[in-house]
Amino acid sequence: MTAPVAGQDALARALAARLAAGERFFAPEAERLARLCHRMAERFARGGRLLAFGRSPAARSDARHVAVEFVHPVIVGKRALPAMALASEGGALATQADLIAEPDDIAIAFEADDPETAAALELAARRGCLTLAFAPAVAEWVFEPPGDPFVRQEIVETTYHVLWELVHVFFDHRGLLEGRTARTVHDPGASSFLYPFLSERETDLDAVVQDVRASVIMKARETAGLREQTLVDNAAGLAAAAADLRASFAARGRLLALGNGGSATDAMDAVGDFRTPLAGGPARPALDLTEDAAILTAIANDIGPEAIFARQLIAYARPGDVLLTLSTSGTSPSVIDALVEARRRDVRTIAMVGYDGGRVAAEGLADHVIITRSEHIPRIQEAQASAYHVLRALVEER
Repeated sequence: MTAPVAGQDALARALAARLAAGERFFAPEAERLARLCHRMAERFARGGRLLAFGRSPAARSDARHVAVEFVHPVIVGKRALPAMALASEGGALATQADLIAEPDDIAIAFEADDPETAAALELAARRGCLTLAFAPAVAEWVFEPPGDPFVRQEIVETTYHVLWELVHVFFDHRGLLEGRTARTVHDPGASSFLYPFLSERETDLDAVVQDVRASVIMKARETAGLREQTLVDNAAGLAAAAADLRASFAARGRLLALGNGGSATDAMDAVGDFRTPLAGGPARPALDLTEDAAILTAIANDIGPEAIFARQLIAYARPGDVLLTLSTSGTSPSVIDALVEARRRDVRTIAMVGYDGGRVAAEGLADHVIITRSEHIPRIQEAQASAYHVLRALVEER
């Protein structure tokens, strides 16, 4: 008989909450999301940019995450689209918006119920920007995901990933956008296997909207399945990782976190979560090894990009600390070098990885390897968000 996993009831509740919230949100909102993709594509086609506002640690991580996805697309053959995050480091958000926002831009606000963020969004709306918020706000498009703060944030992440993925469908249909002429031939190129409707119906907006609506629902269900796989298959690993973290914090150790690209913003989010009290437990000491651009660029320039995290571990890590790494591939040289350096320094390691776990899993480079079995980067990151949110909650389980 298999022994019960520590925190199994908490894991089961966490998974059930996520599956239920996803069903409640995406099916009713799928058509609106499809039509929003169309309106965003029109703005991009006119030279507009995406401006993402975020002030709290969690909102700042989402603003940076959505910006990097649009600027550095991982869909094969898709163009980079202009996007930037306006976060708390740059000063008052409304001041930043006043200096930067232009009429054809798209403004997306995370935690729009924050007064400073709301002020920036309202200014963008007056400027003529298309506006989007995930809480009640003065915006053209308002979405209100259900669930606790962690669940809501996970739904928001899936939502902006879907917007990023599917805006290209309309952007590539010239005849569906104001001021552009339909082409007689459309080549979807390398994306045809993911989006077969790209090559059809250049001028039938409603038909394409319905295709995109179906794709939103399909992607949301894929994410739900991966959340389930990640939390169920890795239940023992997450419980053991939480136990290591509890022991480290009890001995005055710290969590260090890192990742590249979108995974860097997830590391940022995880650190913010640990620094915030939860479930009656205290704020926990955590360091984000992705946040200092001067350090990262100095190391990358003078030594090489593979050393950007290992070099920081040499400076900061102490025996008894715990390192959390996030990687969709499990093969990133900077992540692998960091895990190797952590072992040299008696630092316990947690690796959240996609695909089949890559080198991290194959070579046993981490003490706890949490695998999300997918090759689709946005879906991997969405499931990993559930994993580190659940990990944060398990640390406070008694």
